[in-house]
Amino acid sequence: MGHAYGVPDLTRACTAMGVDGLLIEVHPDPSVAKSDASQQLNHAEFAELLKTLNPVANAVGRQII
Repeated sequence: MGHAYGVPDLTRACTAMGVDGLLIEVHPDPSVAKSDASQQLNHAEFAELLKTLNPVANAVGRQII
């Protein structure tokens, strides 16, 4: 993706399409990450993403593990 702002929407879209796995970069403070800082989520953003991702997964018969 390259930019953190699009990661949640892209993740939900991939889940709805049945993608089997995703790698989502998470860092306590993305601004100081040594690589890919612009596309990393912080812990709070990742927690929020998970809350919105589970209903999508359930709707298409998938489970987040």
